[in-house]
Amino acid sequence: MFILSAFADEISPEPIEQIKVLKACGIRHIEFRSIHKTNVLALSDAQIAEFKALLDAEGFKLSAIGSPIGKIRVDEPFEPHLLKFQRAIDLCKVFGTPNIRVFSYYPPVLFDDDWKPHRDEVIRRMTAKIEIAQKNGIVLFHENEHRIYGDSPERLADLYSTLKSPHFKAAFDPANFVFCGYDPVKGWEVCKPYTAHFHIKDWKAKEEHGSIPGEGQGNIPAVMADAVKMGYKGFATMEPHLLGGGPTGGVTGPELFPKAVAAFKKILDGVGASYS
Repeated sequence: MFILSAFADEISPEPIEQIKVLKACGIRHIEFRSIHKTNVLALSDAQIAEFKALLDAEGFKLSAIGSPIGKIRVDEPFEPHLLKFQRAIDLCKVFGTPNIRVFSYYPPVLFDDDWKPHRDEVIRRMTAKIEIAQKNGIVLFHENEHRIYGDSPERLADLYSTLKSPHFKAAFDPANFVFCGYDPVKGWEVCKPYTAHFHIKDWKAKEEHGSIPGEGQGNIPAVMADAVKMGYKGFATMEPHLLGGGPTGGVTGPELFPKAVAAFKKILDGVGASYS
């Protein structure tokens, strides 16, 4: 059973337009990354309260806090980052979600592929966050993002096998493997045992923006068919990036977003998946 959600800031920075489009798409969950062009962790308490009131009035809930936690260099100070992580924990309580999207750090030099000197520090930092998550009843969904430690199938295998915890799961993003030049089939085989969340984004190699789900090289129909066989129960969050994307988010727009949703629903129908 798939519960559809969305990075609604891909539609528009304005919450009211986000809600309007998602209602038309039949989606009632949001992965909260930003509103008003401001990241979720940088919003004021007043802005958070206003958005929560809007969600409540419109019958919406969150699939997760779509935080940027872990999107800093692994040699940057950790304590200030932990304070931001605590903000994400607090927002989980405000919005009634037990889920936070996280990452596993950039290298000190962005295009340095030698992770060996930094691997233990990545594990230390991730372990510290997992321990905090466990104390607060939170699950961390790790996204296989471009350039972070956990972007390759090999390092993801290390990450998940080392950090075994019910509070640390995979948010599988097929497009990111394509974008990074890795085999999405191999990525899925590595992540499958740990996957408890999906980000629905497709891609073609060397393209500057995403593809309609099923039209790229992310192997989405086969992955969804496999997830159905597994008895998957959880969220599938739309993140199409059809007009572009980068480290802080993506753009799809109110016209294209419904087309991406319709294409993904067609894939789910084709593999016999139930969804809401």
